[in-house]
Amino acid sequence: MPTVSVNKHHQVLSGPAIWLAGDPEDLKQWMLSGIAGIVTNTVVLNEMTKKYGQITEVIKRYLDITDKKVAVEIDGHSTQELLDVGEVFTKLSDRIILKIPMTTYALDAFSELEKQGVETFCTTVFTLSQAAAVARAGVTHVLPFCDPFLAVNGDPTKLIRECCTMFENWENRPYITAALIRSVDTAYRALRDGADGIIIFWSVFQDMMVSSLTDEWNSLFLENWDQMYDAGLLEGIPYKRN
Repeated sequence: MPTVSVNKHHQVLSGPAIWLAGDPEDLKQWMLSGIAGIVTNTVVLNEMTKKYGQITEVIKRYLDITDKKVAVEIDGHSTQELLDVGEVFTKLSDRIILKIPMTTYALDAFSELEKQGVETFCTTVFTLSQAAAVARAGVTHVLPFCDPFLAVNGDPTKLIRECCTMFENWENRPYITAALIRSVDTAYRALRDGADGIIIFWSVFQDMMVSSLTDEWNSLFLENWDQMYDAGLLEGIPYKRN
């Protein structure tokens, strides 16, 4: 993905970002694997509060396992309620991103949060007109939902392509961060079709690293490395056969 001009809350993008979701205990091992940060949703947070207690304590658990950003999905019934709820979390850390569902009253919240310098995600985006509206309101990341379109025989990444076309000539456009991705295939499509980033569960990320061809060639290369070791040609190299 080429470098583009983006919202002031981020550095200039130089490649697709991978955001992970899941239980903080499961995510620990992936924090040094080049991911952009952690993303929550209210379904996951509901599960985590049943396991760990108050929602603020859950978010502190995420913050404790990484120095990267943590997107907290919040909800409310009005612009002011979203701002009030969001303030509780942004006070916890300057690494907090507020993730807010697409509603008309969220538009004013995005505008105000942009003025405050708070990074934001807009989730549950299903149409191009919604993406345009929240982008104009000042959101940092537009989150086109992908896999729900499969349930209605739709194209899971069509909206990503449409957003790429619409934002192409915008001087200060938001990120197009693909969301609700449940499979390696949809992750592949999202990256192929131009998403600036993807949000996936750690298990999908793990599956993305798997390829039978990779296994085949890794085995061949390791076999040759072992042959050099057996021949005494790796002197001074800290390596041992398994």
